[in-house]
Amino acid sequence: MKNTALTHIHEGLGAKMVPFAGYNMPVQYEGVNAEHETVRNGVGVFDVSHMGEFLLSGPKALDLIQKVTSNDASTLTIGKAQYSCLPNDNGGIVDDLIVYKMKEEQYLLVVNASNIDKDWDWISSKNDLGVDMRNISDDYSLLAIQGPMAMEAMQALTSIDLAAIKYYHFEVADFAGIENVIISATGYTGSGGFEIYAKNTEIEQIWNKVFEAGEAYGIKPIGLAARDTLRLEMGFCLYGNDINDTTSPLEAGLGWITKFNKDFTNSEALKMQKEAGVTRKLVGFELTERGVPRHDYEIVDKDGNVIGIVTSGTMAPSLNRGIGLGYVPVDYAAPDSEIYIRIRKNDIPARVVKLPFYKK
Repeated sequence: MKNTALTHIHEGLGAKMVPFAGYNMPVQYEGVNAEHETVRNGVGVFDVSHMGEFLLSGPKALDLIQKVTSNDASTLTIGKAQYSCLPNDNGGIVDDLIVYKMKEEQYLLVVNASNIDKDWDWISSKNDLGVDMRNISDDYSLLAIQGPMAMEAMQALTSIDLAAIKYYHFEVADFAGIENVIISATGYTGSGGFEIYAKNTEIEQIWNKVFEAGEAYGIKPIGLAARDTLRLEMGFCLYGNDINDTTSPLEAGLGWITKFNKDFTNSEALKMQKEAGVTRKLVGFELTERGVPRHDYEIVDKDGNVIGIVTSGTMAPSLNRGIGLGYVPVDYAAPDSEIYIRIRKNDIPARVVKLPFYKK
């Protein structure tokens, strides 16, 4: 089990630690609902240093990224980031990721912790272009400072104007007394804020300064359980739950990151799928009676026929109702369609809703 550079701090704060993607990670501190509300209304800090980072450099770096990702990375300029995915050869997804353009001919790929080795092997297998690839995952840490007060609370720690960093943009600048820190507006909570990439040797100083600067704003450490409820309220996909090696990006509602103005892995088959139309779709649903939907619960129709599976589900802290994501046949995918979630042999009514669940 790997530790992050901050594991000893989480343990000292009394966090409940759990194994996650091969790492010893804080799942909660004071409780999921309280931590969730801290991020929705104030400012909280996640240690997400388990995420993976690959640096791709050289004159053919963009060509390799274009070949292995579904989105069009040629639109990136320095200081801009892009959400994308790695399609496999069979219509599914190897992983979802974020691509950052650091310099001309240099890109940073940020991948899911559980897929670091898998993604590295996959991209390496496609690298017949001589692109220099470096896996820097073990050398770098990542903090997500999230919430509507994050910008105001953190401004004193940097000389740049945080308000000027637009969504899915970033700056490399001074932060908390450390030079060359990546400050990125690419959070996964829907409540604003920044993600901070720095070396393992620097992150404890950054953590301490962040909590000093945020003290007047009620800043708190936040665990992975609240990260999950926050992302689910936004309808964001989680790899391993809502997308995987068998789910097409088009089925998952990721057509917006699947660009057919270029060739990429399995693009011809995905193009044909788009033209023919998918047979199932990932939808968001809300229970209309009390209940909590969970991963792998069955989705049924009014006659009790199984039509799908819940991929993510929870009692949404901001909405106080059961919400979830799941794949259903397209006939049931339109907003306001009636479906049922089988919870301990009871079929609880639900309706399909347009994402996100949580609207500011």
